[in-house]
Amino acid sequence: MTDIDAFVATHISREGPPAVIADPEPRRVRWPLVSVDDHLLEPRDTFEGRMPRNLRDRAPRIVERDGMEYWLFEDQLVSISGGNVMKSWDAAEMYTGPVRYDQMRTGAWDVDARVRDMDIAGMYASLCFPSMVFGFAGRRFMRMKDRELGLAALRAYNRWILEEWAGRHPDRLIPSQVSCLWDPEVAAREIRRNAELGFRSVTFSENPENLGLPSLYSDHWDPFFRACEETGTVVNLHVGSSGQTMLPSKDSPSEVLSALFTVSALASAVDWVFAKIPVRFPGLRIVLSEGGIGWVPMLLDRLDYIAGEYVPGGMTDTWVGVRESPREVLLRNFWFAAYYDPSTIGRLDEDVLAHVMHEADYPHADSAWPDTQEILRPQFQGLDPQVTEAVTFRNACALYGHPLPPQGWAGSQATARDEAA
Repeated sequence: MTDIDAFVATHISREGPPAVIADPEPRRVRWPLVSVDDHLLEPRDTFEGRMPRNLRDRAPRIVERDGMEYWLFEDQLVSISGGNVMKSWDAAEMYTGPVRYDQMRTGAWDVDARVRDMDIAGMYASLCFPSMVFGFAGRRFMRMKDRELGLAALRAYNRWILEEWAGRHPDRLIPSQVSCLWDPEVAAREIRRNAELGFRSVTFSENPENLGLPSLYSDHWDPFFRACEETGTVVNLHVGSSGQTMLPSKDSPSEVLSALFTVSALASAVDWVFAKIPVRFPGLRIVLSEGGIGWVPMLLDRLDYIAGEYVPGGMTDTWVGVRESPREVLLRNFWFAAYYDPSTIGRLDEDVLAHVMHEADYPHADSAWPDTQEILRPQFQGLDPQVTEAVTFRNACALYGHPLPPQGWAGSQATARDEAA
């Protein structure tokens, strides 16, 4: 495993960022896509007017040093890596050094511009994770030395998500909150309070132990999981939210990290199943974000094998007293996100496909934006239109309780007519 922040710091582009690309022409809409994994970059005014009066002067904020913009957290300056906004530039000129807000696509941090970028790619709705600055599960708040300040900033952040980011376009953005990682009791209270305000999901670390927190195998997190189950709050586990991901060698280049990203999702799925979190909380709904689906059939085979009669001792007393098999738990409680799995998507059983959703990963390097529709077309060739609709938008709308696209959006029936012509 490797620390993502440390890896990025050692792979920084030394020259300044290239020019931001012009707005592409809108692409042909084949399906009204709902992406369950995109990212935002927090704007300069995220915390303005949202902090308690006695903490306003200490709120996280943007400061300028030597012509560059940084986030200031207490006494720590954090630069904004170009890795947050790779789709700002031509693919041949992608940049990983520090950037200012005026050196990137406005759609990275301005919600109105984000919706315009979504329109270009035919994306009806989007769920956005925090930036690398704040951590995909909001671990930046946990790192703040003053716990009162950290909690106030976390609450202000969630308020901004609900009021400004998703609130300005509630039909287009699915609100997802960050949780209080350092106190599961407080986290549980926030989940219940935020559910009443309109939050439908939360981002959580796929492996909190990597953050110096208690293991998933303890009962430490049960108050948080119980609150999520009782409120129907979907738990999103973004690969890398623990700050670490798979990298075999210290000299492995960035291509190795990218190629093995889904391996981390596989490891997380196995760990969460055998920690029996979904056994204790059978109504909990868990999404493995940016994890792909190519590994899912392999894992199901492996779970069947070690749980069967072929491997004596393959299942020790870990699973004693559990009525469901590991396969049943995985397919009941977990959902999967995919953007490029052409070898797998057409071979999955119906029970698996019912838990597969689309992710666009905008504006990160893995994103195919603005050609998101085109990369999906050959993957869905020959599939039942109902399956295509389920994966591209229906499964996500059902899981997150989001309204289905209106009739004005082109769907699979229009695609079928076009191809027939």
